[in-house]
Amino acid sequence: MTRHKPRTKTTHSRHAQREFAFQVLYSLHFDQTGTHILDTFHHFKNDQDTAVQQDMSYALQLINGVRENLEELDAAIGRHSQNWKVKRIAMVELTIMRLAVYEMIYREDIPVKVGINEAIELAKTFGDNNSRNFVNGILDAVARDMRHGEPGTDAGA
Repeated sequence: MTRHKPRTKTTHSRHAQREFAFQVLYSLHFDQTGTHILDTFHHFKNDQDTAVQQDMSYALQLINGVRENLEELDAAIGRHSQNWKVKRIAMVELTIMRLAVYEMIYREDIPVKVGINEAIELAKTFGDNNSRNFVNGILDAVARDMRHGEPGTDAGA
């Protein structure tokens, strides 16, 4: 039997913020300008106490980071999604992988294994029965490329 370490307050809040960021990014797919969605997020964040605001700032970093680097994230995913064009990947799985690849490339404070595990957890929650395997397979391939510093993977970022 495998024992899991209990989540600390920080890891729990990071998980919750990834989940929140996923939901916002998924919603933005249907409202490209995102004005209403992002305004609601900012109003909600500003109504919270300081500790919650700090937690929510991580979600905002993820949201902005994914939106600002969409082409690069999709290119990394596309290189490893055998027989799948990025535009044909279901939006739930694509959004989850974008979040994870963003953390893998741009967040050196987040271990790659943690990012992949969190993505799998999101896939279990929001995806279908095959989502976690699909997400895990592509993210493992992206991580391997990053470790080997293959061209176009921004291994040192």
